[in-house]
Amino acid sequence: MEKMVIQASRRTVTGKQVGALRRQGKLPGVIYGVKVPTTPIEMDLREASNVLSAASKSHIITIALDGAEHATLVREKQKDYLRGTLLHVDFQAVSLTEKLRTKVSVELSGIAPAVKNFNGVVVLETDEVEVECLPQDLIDKFTVDISGLEAIGDTIFARDLIVPAGIEILIDPNEVLVVITGGAAEIVEEAGEMAEAPAEPELIERGKKEEEVEE
Repeated sequence: MEKMVIQASRRTVTGKQVGALRRQGKLPGVIYGVKVPTTPIEMDLREASNVLSAASKSHIITIALDGAEHATLVREKQKDYLRGTLLHVDFQAVSLTEKLRTKVSVELSGIAPAVKNFNGVVVLETDEVEVECLPQDLIDKFTVDISGLEAIGDTIFARDLIVPAGIEILIDPNEVLVVITGGAAEIVEEAGEMAEAPAEPELIERGKKEEEVEE
């Protein structure tokens, strides 16, 4: 993984006063974890946003604070969804010599022949996989090639993942990651056949109802 560094300084402003900090172009956050007591920090909003936008969920982010560098994972990002800007970020410091558990995203590549030939639909059942490894062995993502899915029902399981050395998959090997299902046209056709079938007597039961940022 490419080393990504964010410069930070200790933050003394808290509570409602943090709004003024943001107006100065600063991004508040907190760092906690291995050998790091919970410490409020502030970063340059533009620099931090650029780094974090290029990082995956499993990317190690180095926080440079008080002359020391801390390897961290992003545990939570608060965002202003109207403006699209970050409001607050939680970083968890990790040890480079101890294994950690985290989730790695799943990304599809290629084109499944079943989509063109049988009007199939590619369904991604799981978009991230839990793993255990040393921080330096983490990968950005698992890339799953779907070009071998040729028919309806073809499936890719967790056991089919290409897993680099040093990484252990923690989910069931038989868990479905990707499956090809029938297309919309097939569903419509089945619905039409049901409409043409003789109607069954309707059973009516009366008296029963259907079940129902930091400032």
